Amino acid sequence: MSNLVVRSITGVLFVANIVVCFMHPLAMIPLFALITGLTIWEFTGLINNVKGISVNRFINTVAGVYFFLAVAGFSSTMTPTAVFIPYLVTIVYLFISELYTKAENPLNNWAYSMFAQMYIALPFSTVNILAFQATGTGEVAYNYLIPLSVFIFLWVNDSGAYCSGSLLGKHKLFERISPKKSWEGSIGGGIFVIIAAAIIGYIENGNNTESFLSIAEWIGMGLVVVFFGTWGDLVESLFKRTLGIKDSGKILPGHGGMLDRFDSSLMALPAVVIYLYTLTLF
Repeated sequence: MSNLVVRSITGVLFVANIVVCFMHPLAMIPLFALITGLTIWEFTGLINNVKGISVNRFINTVAGVYFFLAVAGFSSTMTPTAVFIPYLVTIVYLFISELYTKAENPLNNWAYSMFAQMYIALPFSTVNILAFQATGTGEVAYNYLIPLSVFIFLWVNDSGAYCSGSLLGKHKLFERISPKKSWEGSIGGGIFVIIAAAIIGYIENGNNTESFLSIAEWIGMGLVVVFFGTWGDLVESLFKRTLGIKDSGKILPGHGGMLDRFDSSLMALPAVVIYLYTLTLF
C-alpha cells in the first residue's frame, strides 16, 4: 500500500474521530484524555533520549491525564476545586523525587517535567473550557461547536496553506526552522479560514438567535487560530530540529507522531480561550 493511501486513510479516520467525539462530552473527554496521555508519553520518551535527561514518563503522563480530567470535571461543574489537589501533590512529588534519583542533572529533569505539563497537559485541558460554557441562566452547558471549530480552522488553514504554497509559494516564512513554509501559503491558508469562519458564523447566527459569537467575532477567532496554529507548528519544528529528528513518532501511519498531529492545536486552543475571555471584557 502506497504512503499516499496510508496517509489518506489515517487522515480521514483521524478527522472522523475528532468530529464525532465532539458530539457528546462522554466521547470527547475520554478521547482527549487519551490524546493527552499519548502525547506526553511520546514527548517524555523523546526527551529521555537526550544525554543527561531522565524524566519520569509514567508519573508525568498520569499527572497530565489527571489534570485534563480534573479540568473537565471542574469546567462541567461536576467536581469541586479540591479535585486539583492530587495533581498538585504529584507535581510536588516530581520535584522531591529528584533528591533521591541521583540524576546527572536534576535541573533538566525538573524543567522538562514542567514543560510536559505546560506545553501539553495545560493546552489540551483548555478544550474543556471551550466546550463547557455558561448559559444566560448561569448554568453550564456543553457546546461542541467552539472547540470543534478550532480544529476545523486548523485543518482548513493547513490545506489552504499547502495548496497556496504549492502554487504561489516564493517567499520563505521562517526558513531557519521550517524551510517549506511560505508567506504565500500562510496568507492563502488565512484567507480560506476567514471564509470558513464567515460561513460558520452566518449559519450559526441564522439558526440561533442567541448565538455565542457574531460573524465578525467568528472571523476574529479564525484569525487567532491561524496565527497561533502557525506558531504552534513552528514551535514543534524547532523542538524536532533541536533534537535532530524528522517525526515525533510513528503512532499515526503517514502522519508521524502525536506532537506532529496536534502541534498547532497546542498553541491555538489556549489562544482561543484568551480571545473569548477578552471578548467578554468589552
